[in-house]
Amino acid sequence: MTALLKIENLAIQTGGKPLVADVSLSIDGGERVGFIGESGSGKSLTALAAIGLLPDTLKASGSVLLGGREVIGARDRDLVPLRGTAAAVVFQEPLTALDPLVKIGRQVGEAVKRRAKRDGATTDKASITKEVVALLDQVALPEPNRIVDAWPHEISGGQRQRAAIAMALACKPKLLIADEPTTALDVTTQAEILALMARLVKERDMALLFISHDLPVVAGAVDRVVVMQHGRIVETGAVSDVFGRPGHPYTQSLVAAARAFDNALEIAR
Repeated sequence: MTALLKIENLAIQTGGKPLVADVSLSIDGGERVGFIGESGSGKSLTALAAIGLLPDTLKASGSVLLGGREVIGARDRDLVPLRGTAAAVVFQEPLTALDPLVKIGRQVGEAVKRRAKRDGATTDKASITKEVVALLDQVALPEPNRIVDAWPHEISGGQRQRAAIAMALACKPKLLIADEPTTALDVTTQAEILALMARLVKERDMALLFISHDLPVVAGAVDRVVVMQHGRIVETGAVSDVFGRPGHPYTQSLVAAARAFDNALEIAR
C-alpha cells in the first residue's frame, strides 16, 4: 500500500536556527495517528510542511510525499490540487481560520465549488447551496439553512469549528489534519467536536493526523502516537504501548503529568 503521507528526514530552519530535525513518519489510508508534545515541539510546523504551507521565512529540506507527489521544493501552484483532495486541515481557532467578512455558506460553498469543478459536476448556485446545507447538516449544525446566511461572529465557537470541519470535508480529502481543533472550546463542546470528528473519519474512511498536547484527547482519537520534543521525534508506537509503558523520559513526564491531573480531578470530586 502506498502511504498517503510519507515524510523522510524532514528538517525546518529559520535563519540557520533548526526548528525541526530528522523527522520521518508515514500515514496509510484509514490510519489514525496522533502528534503530541508541548508548544514549540514542532508538531504544527511538521503538519504545515506536509501540505506546503510553511511561511517563506522557514526553509524545509528532506522529503515529503503527499498523495505520491513531492512537496518539498514544489511550486505552490503545483500543490494547490493536493490541498483538499489529498489532505485538508482543521485549525485550532475557527474564528481566525474563517474569513470574518464572508458568510458561512459562501466560505463552505467555495470549497464545494472547487470539488465540483474537479469532478466535472455542475457548479450552478442551487446545486452548490444544496450541497453546502447538506454538509452543515452532516457536521450536526442546528438550522443549517439559517447558518448558511450567518456571519462567523454570529455563531458560537463550537459552531464555527463545525463549519470549519465542513469546509475541510467539502473536497472529500483522503487525509484530515486536525491541528489542536478543540483548544479554544469549552470541555462540553470539545467532547462534541471530538465525537463528531471520530464519526466522520470512520464514515468517510479517511486517515487522520490529530495534533494536540492533551494526552487523554489524543488517546481517544487515534491508534498510533508520535511524540515530539524540541523538533525531534523521541517516541512512536501504538497508543496503548506509548501511554501504558512510555520508554522516553519526556513521554514518561507527559504521562505522569496527565495522571497527576486526573488524580487531582478525582480528589476534587
